[in-house]
Amino acid sequence: MSIILIVDDEPAIGWSIKETLTDAGHEVTVAADIPAAVAAARKWSPDAILLDVRLGSRDGIAALPEIRAAAGSVPVVVMTAFGDLDTAVRAVQAGAFDYLIKPFDLERVTQVVARALADRAGQAAELAEPQAAAELVGVSSAMQEVFKQVALVAASDLPVLVTGPTGSGKGVVARAIHAHSARREKPLVTTNLAALAPGVIESELFGHAAGAFTGAQTARPGLFELATGGTIFLDEIAEAPLEVQAKLLRVLETGEVVRVGEATARPVSVRVIAATNRFLAELLEAGSFRADLFHRLKVFPITLPALVERPADIEPLARHFLARHAAGRPLPAVSPEFLAALRDRSWPGNVRDLKHAIEYATVMARGGTLRVEHLPKPEPTAAGPNRSDLAAAATRLGAAVKEWSAAARRELAGLPEPDLHHRAVQLLEGTLLREALAHTGGNRTAAARLLGLDRATLRTKLKALGIDD
Repeated sequence: MSIILIVDDEPAIGWSIKETLTDAGHEVTVAADIPAAVAAARKWSPDAILLDVRLGSRDGIAALPEIRAAAGSVPVVVMTAFGDLDTAVRAVQAGAFDYLIKPFDLERVTQVVARALADRAGQAAELAEPQAAAELVGVSSAMQEVFKQVALVAASDLPVLVTGPTGSGKGVVARAIHAHSARREKPLVTTNLAALAPGVIESELFGHAAGAFTGAQTARPGLFELATGGTIFLDEIAEAPLEVQAKLLRVLETGEVVRVGEATARPVSVRVIAATNRFLAELLEAGSFRADLFHRLKVFPITLPALVERPADIEPLARHFLARHAAGRPLPAVSPEFLAALRDRSWPGNVRDLKHAIEYATVMARGGTLRVEHLPKPEPTAAGPNRSDLAAAATRLGAAVKEWSAAARRELAGLPEPDLHHRAVQLLEGTLLREALAHTGGNRTAAARLLGLDRATLRTKLKALGIDD
């Protein structure tokens, strides 16, 4: 049995967490403020602490050293209703084991506490204070998870693979990792491999000797050498030719580069962040991407969702872009209809698409209130589900559920009670997946996008349910 200290000034939250952890076999005590937490820590010597950020006029993270002085080196899980990248970084910097965004699933609390107790020595390393914050914006649970991942990985030198659709902010994530890392004083070198001709990628990345090829009149260092001490961001990594992939693997494994036309290896100290909007697992099957490089890059994966999958972030992002565009000038007023129109769009170009729409609307409004008519007309695209797609899918699903309901009642009637929920979920999920595939003509990628799932998850669910599309 472990002793858990909960520090939260909301009685209902403290009580619910206490009941949950007590049921899990822990001894739990609750403190409503910092002085009470310090006293409880001295009295009970807790094995783990759950600490709220907002405690009246006190900041829980700022008070963490005071609590640790009384409790010793125990894992601390920070709880907050105001999750952003700065909060994540502050929590990690203060030595928090993890952090939870309110409201959270109580089962999640149990899991996090279990991990903390199982690995008391595994607390996150400290992060240096960044000189400049990268512009990650979002209030959705999906973005809170991204904030946490950035905060945790930034302090290390692990390679990071960022995946997500075009315009979702993969470059912003790379800048955030670098800005919050110990390498922030050194260069962040960025290159888009899709924008380079295949014949020059090797020379651009690794440099070349004088006379190595026609036009190479002088020796030149590559981007890896220029990034030494800092970070290199390889955008569109899937576009790298196989021979270049082999040399990228060598750099990751040895920390050395060889310029084109030379035989001597040059040491480099570079943190590698790669990004792609493609499914690398499919490229592995096709033989166009090396499995060893994939696994070497995917040490710490971060997945960014499409904007349509996190509608709660649309308004905060829009206001963020408005503030940037205003550049110190008074912000224009925004009509409720304008915000509603933003929420109703499918945003096939994701965050970048939204940014451009805000800039366009600001110009069209000429300093007045932003209204629906100031938005650019949406262009038809197959990049993501639009409102008509979703409406049509919902209509199909509604009809299918009606048919399912009658059949389900017959099947479920003969099951013992403990099996009812599991089987009902299976039946309904199977109906949903079949209808999504039917709506998209059997296109798994489109079906996954429509359902808000990644393709691998959809494939796993189809296999588990025995659905052959």
